[in-house]
Amino acid sequence: MVPGNNTQISEFVLLGFSKEPEFQLLIFGLFLSMYLITVFGNLLIILAIISDSHLHTPMYFFLSNLSFVDICFTSTTIPKMLLNIITQTKVITYEDCLTQMYFFLLFVQLDNFLLTVMSYDRFIAICHPLHYTVIMNPVLCGLLVLISWLIGALNSLLQSLLALRLSFCTVLEIPHFFCEFKDVIQLACSNTFLNNVMMYFAIGLFGGGPFTGICYSYSKIVFSICGISSARGKYKAFSTCASHLSVVSLFYCTGLGVYLSSAVTHGSHSSATASVMYTVVTPMLNPFIYSLRNKDIKRFLRRFFGIAAVKGPIVLGLKKCQLLQHSKH
Repeated sequence: MVPGNNTQISEFVLLGFSKEPEFQLLIFGLFLSMYLITVFGNLLIILAIISDSHLHTPMYFFLSNLSFVDICFTSTTIPKMLLNIITQTKVITYEDCLTQMYFFLLFVQLDNFLLTVMSYDRFIAICHPLHYTVIMNPVLCGLLVLISWLIGALNSLLQSLLALRLSFCTVLEIPHFFCEFKDVIQLACSNTFLNNVMMYFAIGLFGGGPFTGICYSYSKIVFSICGISSARGKYKAFSTCASHLSVVSLFYCTGLGVYLSSAVTHGSHSSATASVMYTVVTPMLNPFIYSLRNKDIKRFLRRFFGIAAVKGPIVLGLKKCQLLQHSKH
């Protein structure tokens, strides 16, 4: 590929995990399984919240949005990777790469913002329980989600537009299974100073800001729980935010681990493998964390699968009756 401006770039090469053909089928099966579990699990959470009137509360409203974002998050990267394995190619077009970068940035920011909003919801519920329904009214909940979408969309658009001005040279290999923003910027031949400044500014503002908000909310929650006299009261208060705290820890620890591992090892395969943790594993585990640690979600799932289990024999019985009636006639 001849060096020039970005209009001459037609495609990038995604190095992925392994060049060995015998591992491709294993990788395909593993990622297809994780993707289907992620989509099915998060759809079940959304279905549970929509179907059960007891779950029509601010906390579950934010959880349904988080589940939807997690589906979109994994759908941004995994289907393209699976398609490349089937077609035995590692190529992604320049336009598709920019599109993938935009949506990846959008959904990772939305994950971050929604987790922050959910921590604020738990802070109000535990520290100001008498004012909870007044403060966390439907209008405020809708505004918080809308603002999260707007900020995420505008910042992703800004970062993508800045990437459009870059020139690329002959080395167009991305050491990932998707167009990771930082790695694409590093491939540019032109000056990337502005891109790096805006990228780290956005990380500090839209990453550090929400993380600080989460830490502040949970510091207040911990102090409030410590002030409860009974052990039962402490357990009940902590159990309402245990699932969210688990998801927050998983999200930030895996994200931090990816960037630390890439900074230390500088290996393409190790970096790609580490990125699987927050791009695939975290969205896949979120439904399990919320369903296993939440009695309301567990109650719906038991009822849902109980109905499905009962319907099977009933349908089979009806079909047998119809066949007997036809045979008699």
